[in-house]
Amino acid sequence: MTTRRDTLRHLGAASLIASMSIASAMAAAPRTGPNVPWTVYTSAQGSAERFAMEKLDVAKPSTQPVETETFISVDTGHSYQQILGFGGAITDAAAEVYAKLTPADQQAFLKAYFDPKEGIGYSILRTTIHSSDFSSGSYTYVKDGDRTLNSFSIEHDMQYRVPLLRQALAEARAHRTSMRVFASPWSAPAWMKSNGSMLQGGSLLAADGDLWARYIVKFIQAYEKAGIPLWGLTVQNEPMAKQTWESMIYTAEDETRFVGDHLGPALKAAGLGGKKLIVWDHNRDLLPQRSAHILSDPKARPYIWGVGFHWYETWTGGAPMHRNVAAVKADYPDVPLLMTEASIEKFDPAKLQSWANGERYGSEIMGDLNAGASGWVDWNVLLDSRGGPNHVGNYCFAPLHASDDGKLVFTPSYAFLGHFSRFIRPDARRVSATTSRSTLDTVAFRNADGQLAVVVMNRTDQPQRYTLIVDRRSLPVDIPAHAIQTLVR
Repeated sequence: MTTRRDTLRHLGAASLIASMSIASAMAAAPRTGPNVPWTVYTSAQGSAERFAMEKLDVAKPSTQPVETETFISVDTGHSYQQILGFGGAITDAAAEVYAKLTPADQQAFLKAYFDPKEGIGYSILRTTIHSSDFSSGSYTYVKDGDRTLNSFSIEHDMQYRVPLLRQALAEARAHRTSMRVFASPWSAPAWMKSNGSMLQGGSLLAADGDLWARYIVKFIQAYEKAGIPLWGLTVQNEPMAKQTWESMIYTAEDETRFVGDHLGPALKAAGLGGKKLIVWDHNRDLLPQRSAHILSDPKARPYIWGVGFHWYETWTGGAPMHRNVAAVKADYPDVPLLMTEASIEKFDPAKLQSWANGERYGSEIMGDLNAGASGWVDWNVLLDSRGGPNHVGNYCFAPLHASDDGKLVFTPSYAFLGHFSRFIRPDARRVSATTSRSTLDTVAFRNADGQLAVVVMNRTDQPQRYTLIVDRRSLPVDIPAHAIQTLVR
C-alpha cells in the first residue's frame, strides 16, 4: 500500500529528477537570438514532474493581434532594475533540521538549492544575529550585563548554523555562484532593552546605542573569522511589530538616529563600511513612510544601501500592497529594494502539498519584481514535519521539509521559486512585459549573457493558449490550468 508519506517523497524525487533531466539540454542550447527556438519549462498542478521541458518553434514575424486574442507582449527595448538574486534563510531551525537529514538527503538539499542547473540556483542567504523565533530557545552571544562585550562568543552557532552556512557557500562556489549572505537581528539582549526581555517588543535603551552597534560589529567579525563573509545586514527585523517572540521596536526616528549616530559610524570605524546596510525590513504597508523618513536624513543616508520589505501586511485582511513598492521605486529610483522575508504561516500538515501556497509565491514574486524589487528572499530554507522547530509555536511552511525519518519533502513552493531563481540570474535586467488578459501573469528578464527568460502563470481552472510576442516576433504557447512556465531563448 502506498502511504501519504511515500507519495510526498515521490513528489520530491520527481522534482529532483526533472531538474537533472533538463541540465544537459540547458547547457547545450544556444543562448540567444531571434532565430533561436524557444524552450518552455512547465510545472502544473496534478503533474508529478516539475520543470517539464518542451522545445518550441522559432518565433515568426508577428502581425497586429486582435481583441479576441490572448497574448503576452515583451519589449526588450525598455529595461528596468538589475537583479541581485533570489534566496532564502538559514536559521537555527533550518540548520538543526538539516543535521538530522540522512547524509544522502543532506547532499540532495545542497544540490536542490545551490546547483543552478540541477537545482534552483540560490544566490542570496539570510541568517540571524543570535536567536529568532525559529530557534529552539532564546540566546545571545554575551553574558547578561557584560557591557565590555569581552564574553562575546558565537559558540552556540558553531554546532549547527555555521557548519551549514559553510557547506552552502562551498556548494555555491563549486558552481561559480557568488553568494551574498546578510544577517538580521530580532532583538538586542534583554538587559539593553526598555522591557527587560528579548520578547514582546520593547525598545533599545537610549544609552545603549553604541553598545548594541559594537555588538553587531563583533557578530560580523566573528562570523567572518568563522569563514562566513557577510555581504550586508538589516538594521532590525520587523521594527514596528511587538511579537511574542524576539522583537524590538524602532520608530522611524529611532531607526534613523541609530543608523546615523551609532551603527553606521561603528561599521565605518571597524573597517566594515562596505557592508550593505538595509533599513526597514518590514511589511509593504509602511514602506513609503519609512523610506521617505530615513532616506531623507543627511546623516543616516550615506550609510544606507537599500530598503528591505516583507509580505505580511495581509494580516489585516487586505491584499498585497505591491503598489507601495512601485511608489518607493519611483521616488528613489537609485535605491535597491529587496524582499527580505516571506513565509506562509499557520503550518498545517494537511496543506503541505497545497498548490495554492505555490501560486501565492508566484503571484507575489511577479508583483514585487514588476514593482521594481531587485531580489526576493524567502524565509526558512528547511523545516521539520511540524513546521519548526520554533520556541514560541509560530510554525510555518517552507519550500522543503524533513520527514520524521530524515528524508526531504519538496513542496510546490520550491518549484514556483525555481521558475524565477533558476532562470533569472544575478545581474539580469527586467524588460517590459505585459498581458492582454488578467487570467495570466507575467514578468520578463534579459540575463547578462543575453538570454531572455519570460515567466508566465495561469491561476485559472482552464488551460489557455496565448501568443508570446517578443520584439514583433511571435509564437503560440499552451499553458495548463494552474501552472507556471518559464520560457527561455
